[in-house]
Amino acid sequence: MTLPLSLLAAPQNLVPQLETADLILRGPKLDDLQESADMHTDPDFFRYLGNKPNTEEEVWRRILGQLGHWAMLGYGSWAIEERATGRYIGAVGFFDYQRDLTPSIKGTPEAGWVLSPRVHRRGYASQALEAALAWADAHFPTNRITCIIDPDNEASLRLAGKFGFQEFVRTTYHEGLIVLLERIRT
Repeated sequence: MTLPLSLLAAPQNLVPQLETADLILRGPKLDDLQESADMHTDPDFFRYLGNKPNTEEEVWRRILGQLGHWAMLGYGSWAIEERATGRYIGAVGFFDYQRDLTPSIKGTPEAGWVLSPRVHRRGYASQALEAALAWADAHFPTNRITCIIDPDNEASLRLAGKFGFQEFVRTTYHEGLIVLLERIRT
């Protein structure tokens, strides 16, 4: 049995739409799969994300996880669409993956962002993170948001610092060194 695409469309009412000068932050769509899968096989993309490409199956699970977070926790990640082209270019948002690391960040919203290398250096990451954090500040009951970043990812570390994230520990995760950062809203 094949379901009509209208029944397979992402329930957009789960994910609030945010807009910036150049971007639309929205719920994931079925059409995002190919662009996202292509992005996840680009070595310039995955070098700080486990240093291995993701299969289309793994990318599909990530997209489903984005909606799952919204459905179960009331927050999650947005797909980032470039306003000028209408193309999917990445994701930004918050999650709780129940990561097995020390110190634990379970139960704390964890910020994350990924953008296609083809749109780097355009200010899109700043626009997306600023919009997502403004949403979080208005909707999260907690004042603390964390994130984890590869210590060699200087661009993401600069971006995190720009928005008030500060390193609180370095630890290992999946056998690699990571930096744990936190942003405390005052």
